[in-house]
Amino acid sequence: MHYVYILHSEKLDKFYIGETHDVQTRLDRHNTDYYESKWSKKGKPWTLFSSFLFKDRGHAQKVEQHIKRMKSKQYIKNLVKYPEIWEKLYAKYAS
Repeated sequence: MHYVYILHSEKLDKFYIGETHDVQTRLDRHNTDYYESKWSKKGKPWTLFSSFLFKDRGHAQKVEQHIKRMKSKQYIKNLVKYPEIWEKLYAKYAS
């Protein structure tokens, strides 16, 4: 199982979208110096905004890329506000 996760940085007022098999470990890594040369270091502390479970990594990666292409805070907020959007994405990118 894999997840698409969305982190929020209040400091930057930005979202970070990624995929992983372990959301808590990934969140912890973003909030430490594990990714010391990465952009996400600037946004610490990150909080988990949302995460969604997918059947496999490929499926999660397709949805992750879709969300990143949207480049919209409002779209990301709507993913949580309107769960039917996730359902449509899940179906659209199912292998």
